[in-house]
Amino acid sequence: MEVSDSGEARPGAVFATTHWSVVLTAARSDTTRAQAALEHLCRTYWYPLYAYARRRGHAPPDAQDLTQEFFARLLAGNWLAAADRRRGRFRTFLLSAMQHFLANEWHRAHAQKRGGCHATLSLDDDTAERRYQLEPVDNATPEFLFERGWALALLNDVLARLEAEYARDGKAAWMEAMRPVLTADRDAIDYGEIAGRLGLTETAARVAAHRLRQRYRRMIRAEVANTVAASDEVEQEMRHLFQALAAR
Repeated sequence: MEVSDSGEARPGAVFATTHWSVVLTAARSDTTRAQAALEHLCRTYWYPLYAYARRRGHAPPDAQDLTQEFFARLLAGNWLAAADRRRGRFRTFLLSAMQHFLANEWHRAHAQKRGGCHATLSLDDDTAERRYQLEPVDNATPEFLFERGWALALLNDVLARLEAEYARDGKAAWMEAMRPVLTADRDAIDYGEIAGRLGLTETAARVAAHRLRQRYRRMIRAEVANTVAASDEVEQEMRHLFQALAAR
């Protein structure tokens, strides 16, 4: 399955062209395409790893340093050569790599003067800590926070691309009115209000909402496909995504 620039999956294309498969295929080489694909994946998952480090007990400055250093080493090193195609989910690889890094590389990373490493990815560390402070104060494990963060990050990335797509088509106001059908509980959606804002009948608003949800789900599926190495893993990963969102 190939994913187009608009986020749609092209059923007849070769699955090996998705982001994570490109990275795995080029794991032992430094191709521009593989590097760009990996950076696309990493930008989505910096917060889940930051939250993981925080829940492991690291203070905000240390968690910031760890997350930045982890991504610097991931993008510059050859860790990808150890990625297992038989368990080819990007989130699984990423969490395992972070666990290894925290267990074995922390002292060497922390010995470097804070701020001395090159910022390979532009990460908003202040935003990360503000988001972390909104996490529930409970006994959630670091792994649970990572999984939930992964799911939310993926959905937020897809929603941002969907909104940008409508904005390019001059339909930003339309998307703003319709956004609740993607983010709110269905019982809380006021289709009459949406219809009034868009100059539609309520029936037409419901039809438009149904089509938008279908589009959103296709884009989610396409993004999930970008994070696995084989097409037969997509359905399982979709189920895991929604399980992570539903967990409390």
